Order: sequence, then structure tokens, then C-alpha cells
Amino acid sequence: MAPGATASRRLSGERVTRGSVWLYRLYDVAQEIDLLQAEELLAVEKPVSRLKLARVRPKALEFKNPPLTVELAGRPVRLGDWEFATAPSARLYDFGVLAIVVRLLLPERFGYDDLRKLSVLLGDAGEFESLFMSYRDELVNALQPALAGVGFTGFAEDFIVYFFETWPREWDPVPLLLGEPGTVSQEMRRETLRNQFSYGDDTTIITWDAALVCDPAGSTDIPDLLEFANAQLLELRYYDSLLDREVAAMYDAIEEAGRGGYRRLHKYRSIMRKMMELVVEVTEITERVQNALKVTEDVFYARVYTAALKIFRVQEWLRSIERKVEVIERNYAMLSDELVTHRFLVLEVAIVVLITFEILLWLWTLR
Repeated sequence: MAPGATASRRLSGERVTRGSVWLYRLYDVAQEIDLLQAEELLAVEKPVSRLKLARVRPKALEFKNPPLTVELAGRPVRLGDWEFATAPSARLYDFGVLAIVVRLLLPERFGYDDLRKLSVLLGDAGEFESLFMSYRDELVNALQPALAGVGFTGFAEDFIVYFFETWPREWDPVPLLLGEPGTVSQEMRRETLRNQFSYGDDTTIITWDAALVCDPAGSTDIPDLLEFANAQLLELRYYDSLLDREVAAMYDAIEEAGRGGYRRLHKYRSIMRKMMELVVEVTEITERVQNALKVTEDVFYARVYTAALKIFRVQEWLRSIERKVEVIERNYAMLSDELVTHRFLVLEVAIVVLITFEILLWLWTLR
């Protein structure tokens, strides 16, 4: 863990240190968000800005279309025996994701035992959902003109970041990251700490649904990268589910069209058109999601970002989407072959009819 912890206050015999807990909810709210228009709509009442990481050179990290950040009004929240002040904000991604983060500002006298109890409570903190949904609905209503393909799809991601400027050596991060009140096995401990990164006196530990970030300078670059990776994951999950539904509907449509006699060819053409529209849409959005952020020169951030994508299994979702697109393309090729075969059959019949007509005409002239 990061050395140099300086906090000296104690609660129940434990050292306390400055920090906050960041609760994330990410929602798929549209097919696309016009960030320029969204900025104009929100800037009237709220502070807005474009995401820019603090510790990298401009060329070291490339955002195709930097997401838009908007500050929200904080509301105190109660959890267990504590009432926390909050610092909420939201971030809009052009590929249709709305990310909301509520930062719980830890009280000044908040020790490790309190932090462990809080981590367990956060694993079952359903009362936060109404808070997140109120922020989500407020923003979606305000952003209607900037949303294309409006509609909350039901897809959401949650994530927790424990963010500190100092982290005492004796504090064990594993129970916090797992949200476990009891003892953790050595095997689980090794697995939890496997993705640990440090550039200098900072420390980052990433797991599937939580991370610990200790940065003495207070830089929020790492949480921002983790949020970006979660936004990509959410969008890929949505399109994977969309393809599941469309592939099932496609097979039903092909089966139904096959019972339509001669008219089945017309139905096949309609199905093929829908297939290609879907493939184009999915291919376009997955390319946009993949290329939304490119870490080109900063080796440390590249390691952290790549590890996050691996932990969140982004590549598995991409491969799943690619397999389903291949299924659609194979079915497109099958229907296309049938249409081509039918055209050749029609041509052959037409040729036979013409030859027969010429023979009959010739025989008629011989009479």
C-alpha cells in the first residue's frame, strides 16, 4: 500500500485518514447523445466541462469526442449510523451512456472499522437507487432534444471506488473491495490483489465491481479511466442483448416466410434488408465504443486501462457480438443464395418457354 500516511486522529483506537467513496451508476439512455447540444442545454443552469485527464500530455491520450461532465446538486444521505455529505456529478458519452457518480464524503473521524462496516452496507444499499434514478430522470428530461433513439433500455452498471489521498500501511484493502465482513482466504486475497498498479507513491487496485485508488496528489484520472471502461462495457452488453433478440426474431421470420409459398421471396428480401441495417448499426456503434478512447503514449495509463478492460471482460463481449454478427451474415448469405437460385430458375424457365414458343411458331409457319 502507499507509504507516507500522515493522518493522526483516532476513532476507537484506529487511525483515520481523508477520503471518499464514489458510487457509480451507468445507464444506457439513448442510441446517441449530441454532446454539443447537451452542453448548450445544461450550461444554462449547471456547471459543465469536457473530460480532460490532468496528468497526461494531450497526445498521450486521445478522446474521439470527450464526454461531457455536469455538476449536480448534492443531497445528504443516511446509511447505517452515518449521514454523509455528497458531491454528485454526471457524465454524458456520445454513444448513449449516462454515468452518475455520488461521492460520499467521509466524516473527519472515520476509521478503518467504520470503513469496513460501510463497505458491507454498500453491498446492499438499495436506498441509493431512488437517488440515482432521480438524477437520471432529471437529466434525461432536460436532455430530450440532444438524445437520439430516446429511451432507458433497462441496462445499467454499478461500480465503487474508494478514493484516498493517504492510505495507512496497516489498513487491509481486501475486505473493502469484496464487501466482506468476515475473514478472507489467502487464495481470494491473492486474486483480489492481482491487479495492483503503482507509478510512484500512488496505488490502484482494480476488481470486477470495485477499486481502491490512493493518490497523494488527489488526481482523479484513474477513476475517470475506470468509468470510461465501464461505459464501454455497458454499451457492449446492451448491443449483445439486442443481437440475441434480433437473431431469435430473425429465425422466426425466416421460418414463417418459408411457409409463404411464392411470396416468401419478397419476405426474404425484407428480412435481408433488416439484417443488413442491424449489422451496419451494430458495427458502427461497436467501432465507436472501441475507438472512443485511445491511450497512445502513456505506458502507465495504458496498463491500467487495458487491465480494466480485461477485468470487465470487454473483449469477451466484443467476441460475443462478432459471433452473432457472423450468424446474421451467414443467414444473409443463405437467403441471398436462395434468391439467386430462384432468379436462375426463372431465367431457365423463361428460356425454355421462349424456345418452345419459337418451335411452335416455326411449326405453325410450316403448315
